[in-house]
Amino acid sequence: MSERGATSDSLDTTLPAPDSTDRIHHNPSAATLRSLSAHLETETEFGAPSYVSEQRSRQSEFTRNDTDSDFDAEDYTHVETALDGVRESDREFVCLDLQVGRHPDHTYDARYFVPAEQARIALSLTRLFERSEFDEPDFCTVQLPDHDTLAIRTLVDEGITTVLGSDYTGEAKKSFLRLFMQRTKAAGGLGLHAGSKRVTLEDDGDTREVGQLFLGLSATGKSTLTAHGLGLSGAESATMLQDDVCALLPDGTVAGSEGNGLYVKTIGLDREEQPAVYDAVTDESAVLENVDVSEDGTVDFDSDRYTTNGRAAILRDRLASAGEDIDLEEVNQVFFITRNPAMPPVTKLDSASAAAAFMLGESIQTSAGDPDAAGEAIRVVGTNPFIVGSEGKEGNRFRDLIESLDVECYLLNTGRVGERDIGVTESVTILRELARGSVSWREDGDTGLSVPADLDGVDIEQFDVTANLADASARLAELREERRAYLAAFEDLDDAIVDAVY
Repeated sequence: MSERGATSDSLDTTLPAPDSTDRIHHNPSAATLRSLSAHLETETEFGAPSYVSEQRSRQSEFTRNDTDSDFDAEDYTHVETALDGVRESDREFVCLDLQVGRHPDHTYDARYFVPAEQARIALSLTRLFERSEFDEPDFCTVQLPDHDTLAIRTLVDEGITTVLGSDYTGEAKKSFLRLFMQRTKAAGGLGLHAGSKRVTLEDDGDTREVGQLFLGLSATGKSTLTAHGLGLSGAESATMLQDDVCALLPDGTVAGSEGNGLYVKTIGLDREEQPAVYDAVTDESAVLENVDVSEDGTVDFDSDRYTTNGRAAILRDRLASAGEDIDLEEVNQVFFITRNPAMPPVTKLDSASAAAAFMLGESIQTSAGDPDAAGEAIRVVGTNPFIVGSEGKEGNRFRDLIESLDVECYLLNTGRVGERDIGVTESVTILRELARGSVSWREDGDTGLSVPADLDGVDIEQFDVTANLADASARLAELREERRAYLAAFEDLDDAIVDAVY
């Protein structure tokens, strides 16, 4: 490493060939990865490995990419430090060759390096991404968890991410998904922090399929709703395809990213409310992270002993609601998940107001993003903290895609209206009836929002915004002005989207 620090011109991004370097365990089995991590493991009552990390959420404050930031010598030195950690030491490393996506036009080869003593992170990645064989990767991540400096840096065009000072599995996972989204956007689509599912319905003896997408921040109900069977049976079903990141393409297909499994939150996990997820998390194949597991292996999903952001990497073939496919053939409905108490349980949006909802990305901060601010109101464009490039152009692209594809869009409140809670049962019923096309709509005179006139299975009147929210008209008017001012700050965003704020 140069004394003056690396530069873009001087940076050497080559790494040792993993298949011919003795100190690198290249594509070891899951059993070997677990064995290498034995010193960190507590075995659960279900026979699964459980680990506790030092970092317990993503470190967005310490994350930069060279598209959205002007990298200086210090940034390049962070990258060089990580690469040199693999190149120049005698330390043992694990290297995994993985596959991101399965779509014919959007499948990427990804290589991951981590010190052997932290092989548990690699073990979790094998639960999420399928293995692959290739010579040179499209994406490459090097993670040095025990480095004194906390810094996550991405060289976008080169497809390289380095993670210094964090042992959180989510940093490794998102290093690949961030670039997956960027590549699909560069090809005319749009990477989304979204879950996808296929709903199969029966009409007069024939079946039809409805493709649904769910955009929401972690812990807003995205995973719960994506994996839920919607109470369907017989010839009817709801199949989870992707839980976290996918890409809407110009032809209406939705490309998935993770072929092997899901990285789910475990806090409050309950068998009655989420039976499919519970069974997968309590399978011996799961890998738990930052979950309260006692010395005798007893698991307490209600405990926040380490964090409210406890996680499990689970295999999709252990999840009853998951299908074999990860790509959605056609998207028909998009849902923006919010927890804003001034919004009804569901609102129908036109393409411009849907793009406004996309840009607003309104939710409640969770422990996955910032544990110190959990519970506070937050706005994240596209509910996607991993956007590379102009956020305003992201909104324009979303609007153009859904207009050309004639996609229905809805704002779905999974929190409460005023002080009245909206339960999972109500949200699931809404999704099922919208898929059936059985919901009639009216314009609410007090709020100006398009809301259900009638919804089978839900007493929709009890969630009336005006009845449940003090000074509703004034608060909504103030909220609209605040939203308009927020959207107006995005220089690249079309004015029609700013004017469509609800």
